[in-house]
Amino acid sequence: MPNGRGEKNIVGRKIAEARNSHKPQLTQDALSGRLARLGVQLDRAAIAKIENNHRRVLDFELKALAESLGVPVNWLLGVKR
Repeated sequence: MPNGRGEKNIVGRKIAEARNSHKPQLTQDALSGRLARLGVQLDRAAIAKIENNHRRVLDFELKALAESLGVPVNWLLGVKR
């Protein structure tokens, strides 16, 4: 479901938030490397597109992003529980 702001997905800003609040801050390249170790190929440009809502996230990518960022999938989806 769109969030009313024309975004293609709701996880982009949450990925950027998690990446930027990581200590030490996690670059898009570093996140790409973590994802590659999990078998998911997303380069820096793809991560930037996701964060800027120019690319959607597939389910297996979402799972790997959550693991790489150390956050629950539900948090990336904005689920408050």
